[in-house]
Amino acid sequence: MAAQRGSRLKVLAIVLAGGEGKRLMPLTADRAKPAVPFGGIYRLIDFALSNIVNSGYLKVVVLTQYKSHSLDAHITKTWRMSTLLGNYVAPVPAQQRVGKQWFAGSADAIYQSLNLMHDEKPDIVVVVGADHVYRMDFSQMVAQHVESGADCTVAAIRQPISLANQFGVIEVDADDPRRIKEFLEKPESPEGLPDNPDEVLASMGNYVFTADALERAVVEDSQDEDSSHDMGGDIVPAFVRAGDGWVYDFKDNDIPGATDRDRGYWRDVGTIDSYYDAHMDLVSVHPVFNIYNEAWPIYTNYGPQPPAKFVHGSGDRIGHAVNSAVSPGCVISGSTVSDSVLSPRVKVHSFSHVTRSVLMDGVEIGRSCQIHRAILDKGVFVPAGVHIGVDRDQDLARGFTVTDSGITVVGKGTIIEG
Repeated sequence: MAAQRGSRLKVLAIVLAGGEGKRLMPLTADRAKPAVPFGGIYRLIDFALSNIVNSGYLKVVVLTQYKSHSLDAHITKTWRMSTLLGNYVAPVPAQQRVGKQWFAGSADAIYQSLNLMHDEKPDIVVVVGADHVYRMDFSQMVAQHVESGADCTVAAIRQPISLANQFGVIEVDADDPRRIKEFLEKPESPEGLPDNPDEVLASMGNYVFTADALERAVVEDSQDEDSSHDMGGDIVPAFVRAGDGWVYDFKDNDIPGATDRDRGYWRDVGTIDSYYDAHMDLVSVHPVFNIYNEAWPIYTNYGPQPPAKFVHGSGDRIGHAVNSAVSPGCVISGSTVSDSVLSPRVKVHSFSHVTRSVLMDGVEIGRSCQIHRAILDKGVFVPAGVHIGVDRDQDLARGFTVTDSGITVVGKGTIIEG
């Protein structure tokens, strides 16, 4: 391989941020999936980028495509590093360098962007998705990749074998559990792991490649008319068939400041239900995912907001929040917020109750409202006396999205009649 053990490696990180995010509609009706707000002050892409820079990799390109304006703006305003030292986070749209077509898949996105690799001349390329919530030190995965002599290494997380049909599953060689024997898409009857038959390894959508091997793979894939041009569906299986697919077990990743409760946390927030559940993970007394770990910070920029404010404190008009994350700029005025996540500039007026909900930037709740198990996107105004998430039929009649599990979603800027 091009990078020799012990040498000073040149690493380029590529973030795949071009997906449409159809399963997150209506949150992705006006923005790219990686730009969807999360956890009050963050965007989903902040988790991938924070993991990369915390790992020490400071040359990063973000491949974008659909509805990318807010994503590009967030990256440009937030992710600025030392140009003097040659560090950068650069959003790169589909450039149609090899023909008049958009990205046909994640592998095609890299193929169409090979000029970025040619310019940087890295030894190693770290390729990650932009829509997962987790902490990971990629330098530990790169170290295993180099030590093993691999050309392709796939990050994987252990999951119960009963959930195997929800993931891309990696079956390993019994004699060498780091070598991938087979890569299976949502199998019904997979083999358990050699050291734990009740678990399987599920792909996390994060990869490490030797640069020249990655280039060869995506060039060959571009010439295959039967390929779907997908990293997980085509590129990785090709390396596996060649006997050069290796796995990195996420349980071995050691993050500074991690607690026993949140160590190994990883969530694919690709659906409304998983997105909502990940928010609820944040607000328990002992959070399942601890965003307060200062040893491995998640970076972002939410603008010059004032402190959150809680006003009124007599009778039944008390402004307070419990088991909730309340962002700067929020005003909780004589109302109750519980088990919820509030983004900046949310206002909740007197006698209203917000429970187990996610309110995004600039949402305003009028007096005497009830908001329960709901996601309200940016700029939604709820008139006085309106209930959301209480009556499914009423929510549907108003044109809101309601999932099978009962989560009500109100799209960005929706005008609600009283």
